[in-house]
Amino acid sequence: MSVGATSVTIPGEPGDSPGPGPGRDGGRPPRPWTTLWTTGLALLPLGLLAVASYLGRYVRPSADEWCFLPVVRDEGIWGLVEKFYVTDNGRIANGLLVGVYAKAPVAGHQWYAVVSGVLMLVLLWALTVYALRATGRSAPRGVPLLAASMITAAFLFATPNTYKTFYWPAASVSHTLAPVLAAAAALPLLRYGAGSRRSRITALAVVLVAGVFMGTLSEEASVVALVVLAVAVLFAPLLFAERIRRYVRVWALTGMAGVAIGTILLVTSPGSRNRRQRYDAETVSMLAPESLIASLRAYVRILETILTTWEYVGVVAAGVLLGLLARRRAGRRAALMPCRPLLLTALGALTFLACGYLCTVITYPAFGERVVRTERTWNDYLLVYVLLLAGAGALIGRALRRHGEGDGDGSRARGRNGVVMALAAALCAVSVAGMAVPLYHLGHDMKVRAQKWDHQDRYLREQAASGARTAPYTPLSVGKMLEPFGDHGRKTWPANCVADYYHLDKVTYGTRLP
Repeated sequence: MSVGATSVTIPGEPGDSPGPGPGRDGGRPPRPWTTLWTTGLALLPLGLLAVASYLGRYVRPSADEWCFLPVVRDEGIWGLVEKFYVTDNGRIANGLLVGVYAKAPVAGHQWYAVVSGVLMLVLLWALTVYALRATGRSAPRGVPLLAASMITAAFLFATPNTYKTFYWPAASVSHTLAPVLAAAAALPLLRYGAGSRRSRITALAVVLVAGVFMGTLSEEASVVALVVLAVAVLFAPLLFAERIRRYVRVWALTGMAGVAIGTILLVTSPGSRNRRQRYDAETVSMLAPESLIASLRAYVRILETILTTWEYVGVVAAGVLLGLLARRRAGRRAALMPCRPLLLTALGALTFLACGYLCTVITYPAFGERVVRTERTWNDYLLVYVLLLAGAGALIGRALRRHGEGDGDGSRARGRNGVVMALAAALCAVSVAGMAVPLYHLGHDMKVRAQKWDHQDRYLREQAASGARTAPYTPLSVGKMLEPFGDHGRKTWPANCVADYYHLDKVTYGTRLP
């Protein structure tokens, strides 16, 4: 974690002393072409995000959403919030966000990808910019955008199941959007936290409210937030300058208190008790030795998938470009301790591993061995992994730049750095291409389902309008989504919700579309 404001920087280090440029080392201000080509490179992941958002027009309700829609239609958003708290799972904030998109049944599902994708990109972009400034560095304008867009693209599209990560709103608000919102709670701290007393109080208020909100939004995202904040408290002497160390700890403890309050509201709710009983989690202790060992085995299998997903290399490459092109801003007071790359990387890796294992521990009683195939629950800690890769890449780029500055031969260093930048840019492009291929196939499947879903939707509405009380429903699945009458008609859930949505008494299993 890095904190500060635009008026702080890290202490001076060998090789980082400012040169004759205005507040920059090396004596060379960024050239306009650097901004141009990095912005052009950022268009690749941005284009992928734009295409993916366009494909959101083919999203249609499925799974749990069949049961959300009738409640919002009949009782409004607050009716769904009450249902979540009293009956379903206790997630008050989750019910609020689900109710917002479910208020416009099909259109809400279609627009969710666009809205959430843009929101996540903007928040991660802002985090990149202010984290860079908090370390006292600046970069050509296109570089933070490139880093943020690669982080966003990899987070959403390098996953084994993009549909459940990005397109299924019910899963996204709990496991994809939630960790980004949690990270965004640090923005007031990064921008204003080291400033006036009023700005510090504002940062504390924001993290407290965000913590309570997160506690009632996602159990897994709350665990990740607690781990990251605990690391900030425990390792503050290694990360932050003494003059801001105490405030950072107060800020982190305030966030932890907010998460604790929200979590207490959730776990003591009738809905949370019902959910634990439904999954038989009341009789299974997540802290039992056999459960901890089984969770560890499952987490190792998850890590095998994550660590062998080669598309994440684009995030590292974007980080390398950030480290190579960023320059120190001179004349600022220190906010962070001198950079120790091995310490920072090791601490980040341990944080990610702890987050992932603890999230697996708390989800294992509900999902059992299926947690290995429930990819949407990985996203809460996958964001930490992607940010870690970007940070590691930035440290590599910084080391390469400092090594070149120490050579004394400026032309040779520039040539070597130019080769590294070309290679990093190529890796970004290849990574985007690797994510584009499965997205293309998923888009085709979504379009086919949307056409069939719309046809069946018209048929069921016509049947209800003609006075029929029963009609056949043919399951239409995409992205491994559950559907009524799945598994060749053996799984009826949530057939009753489908009937309620269409004002029918009952829907039966249809083997083919009418």
